[in-house]
Formats: sequence, C-alpha cells, structure tokens
Amino acid sequence: MIHSTAIIQPGAQLADNVTVGPYTVIGEHVVIGSGTTIASHVAIEGWTEIGCDNQIFQFSSIGAAPQDLKYAGQETYLKIGDRNRIREFTTLNRGTAEGGGLTSVGNDNLFMAYSHVAHDCIVHDHAILANGATLAGHVEVESSAILGGLIAIHQFCRIGCHTMISGGSMVNQDVPPYTIAQGDRAKTVGLNLVGLKRRGFSEETIRGIKKAYRMIFRSGLRLEEALKKIDVDIERSPELDHFVNFIKDSQRGIAR
Repeated sequence: MIHSTAIIQPGAQLADNVTVGPYTVIGEHVVIGSGTTIASHVAIEGWTEIGCDNQIFQFSSIGAAPQDLKYAGQETYLKIGDRNRIREFTTLNRGTAEGGGLTSVGNDNLFMAYSHVAHDCIVHDHAILANGATLAGHVEVESSAILGGLIAIHQFCRIGCHTMISGGSMVNQDVPPYTIAQGDRAKTVGLNLVGLKRRGFSEETIRGIKKAYRMIFRSGLRLEEALKKIDVDIERSPELDHFVNFIKDSQRGIAR
C-alpha cells in the first residue's frame, strides 16, 4: 500500500493498511493509524500522531514546525483523531513549548483546500474550515462550527460550537456558541437556527437559547446585568449553560 517513490523514514509507525501515494515523505517520529489514506506529494513530519480512517490529499503539510520565532526545535506535538478529511495544500503545525506543546484535532472534521491550523490550536469534532480559512496560534474551535472561506481568526480566540462565520470575516474576539458572525472585526448577527434544528436541538432548548441571546445582544443591558437576568428568568438546560459559561469565561471579550 506504499508507493515505491514514497520515503518513509526509519522509526515511523504505520498501521498495516495505511495507503501512501507517490513522492510522499513521512518523518521518523510519525505514527499513523489504520485505514488512513495519504495521497501524493504530502509531507508529514515532526512528532505527529494521526488516527484511523483519515483522508489526506495531495500537497498538504502535516506536523511542520510552528511558524513562531520563539520555536527552537523543541519536541512538540500534533495529534489528529479519526475520519478527518484534509484537502489540498492544508497546513497543520505542531505546538510550541510556551503554548503547551500540542496542537490537537479531533474527529470527523473537514479542512478544505489552503486552510491553516497554527500552533497550539484545538479543533474539536465535526468542524468545517472552508477554503483558505486561517487559525492563528492558540485558537480553539468547538464542535460543529463552520468557518467560511478566507476568514482569519486572531490568536487566543475561541469559536463556540454550532457557530457559522461568514466568508471573508476577520475575527478578533470570541464567537459564542450557536451564533452567526460576519464582517471585518466580526460581530454576532443572529442565531444559527437552521443549524440547531438540523442537529436535533429540541424546540424547548432553542427557545431558551433565543431568550438568552436577546437578553445579551438585543436588550441594551450591560453584559453582567444580562447574565444575571438569564440566571433568574430562563429555565436552564445543558446547552444554555454552555452558552452562558462560554461568555462568562471569555478572556478576549465576545463579538457582541
């Protein structure tokens, strides 16, 4: 299953049914799980661990050194879960010693062509990074977020679960769960109601999220006042708790 022109460095660990295409280079510290297919002209290097049944397309760069001037060759890591699709010219970099040493990618994500995941990022599950979407260092993308084409996320920002960010947006603050954001210095413009319904959120849960959203983004209340009113006026659910806690924990402020 390994093409004769591929270069697999001694020390690399590949499961028996991994497929490797022509002219691909795999470094000595790489571990690749069963069922993963790697196309031609792919570079996989560094301390990189890739799970099972991933599809890695041609000309992508996986596990290269972080693009950080402080990086001095330390042993840092990239870990990728299962069933991810990594399209052409995607770049996923390892972590930095100062940032915890790990870039982490979960399961069932789609990284479209030319998308970029920088050092020390965390991408959870079922996320989509469209063509040219770029994550700076230390960004966290929660599950089922959709990032449109040609967007850029500032370092240390968090993108909440089930969000949708419109193409071309520049994001420099946290985007709360379940919302839609857009624009240069992106702002929240509404709830991702279609996405929530498609993913099986109950009507009762959606009503609670709607009420909380209106209090925070449409009532004119100060953020602290809105959060207190939510605690008193709205019946809680795990989804609403996550929405509120995400906002309370924000370090960069929310794209309000």
